Amino acid sequence: MQNRIQQLRKEHKITQNELADAVEVTRQTIISLESGRYNASLILAHKIAQYFNMAIEDIFIFNLEEENIC
Repeated sequence: MQNRIQQLRKEHKITQNELADAVEVTRQTIISLESGRYNASLILAHKIAQYFNMAIEDIFIFNLEEENIC
């Protein structure tokens, strides 16, 4: 699953630490999300979406074929 976290973070001029603190995770979690090594839980995705005042679907790009759900 792809996401727009890094893009949004840079647009809002916030650091990985600031975002991590805001959504109550470690900086390493934000790094892993941005690099695609980790998929957010529904709760974390919701917190990130609320932080940016966006819908989850506008941040996390879910590809059915990529996830083998066809």
